[in-house]
Amino acid sequence: MSVAEVATNEPNRGFASGVDNTVLHIDDVHKSFAGLHALSDVDLDVRQGETHAIIGPNGAGKSTLLNVCVGRLKPDRGAVVFDGEILTGKQPHEINQLGVARVFQTPEVFPDLTVLENVMVPALSKRDGHFRLNPFAGFAREKAIREEAENILESVGLQAQLTDAASAMSRGDKRRLELAMGLIQHPRLLLLDEPTAGMARHDTNATIDLLRKIKEGGMTKVIIEHDMHVVFSLADRISVLAGGRIIAQGTPEEIKNNPKVKEAYLGEEQV
Repeated sequence: MSVAEVATNEPNRGFASGVDNTVLHIDDVHKSFAGLHALSDVDLDVRQGETHAIIGPNGAGKSTLLNVCVGRLKPDRGAVVFDGEILTGKQPHEINQLGVARVFQTPEVFPDLTVLENVMVPALSKRDGHFRLNPFAGFAREKAIREEAENILESVGLQAQLTDAASAMSRGDKRRLELAMGLIQHPRLLLLDEPTAGMARHDTNATIDLLRKIKEGGMTKVIIEHDMHVVFSLADRISVLAGGRIIAQGTPEEIKNNPKVKEAYLGEEQV
């Protein structure tokens, strides 16, 4: 099974046609910490099948926004709606069950498990299956998940490390491992928080290629990323956060040429 096949969950419903096909709607979200406004008046729509990048300087509120989306933080005001269902107030595991998966800024893996076991865990914990009535059905299910996990690990370039302990992996490899852990959940929406942070350039380029393959499968993705090479290589649309507010949204070309974005974040030399 290829990465593109793993990513295919449902048709890309009119993304290129311009019809309204919003799958994630963030409506007037506010979040403060001890009087500091981390997010203010945030409105953002993500369309089915697109790769939507969120960029901005450190402290702009990007990771806070993802934490609100996955239920780790409750907004002071506003709502997050995924495919018509309000996520605000739901627990992280409930949001995950609806088809939203997140790859964290700091890789969250099980250090004492092998690479293969790390990928199998989220699949075994998420999908239905009972050992009580028919233990052989349970064995067959585990075998199928193991085979899928091996295929995904091959797709992300980790097939040589299946039996290695995750604790022995480099930071870049741990990021690829966590991506594999997200993919095996077959999410309808994948949230990636700086997926190439700490990677060497050749690993970054390999990750770009991998995420392009996922895009071919039609999976909707939101990416937070500081590396503009990654952003402009992958994004269909970009939202720019600064001081907790959206200051610009548009295509990569529109963002490159936006004077407010240049002043607040990109800088003339980066455009």
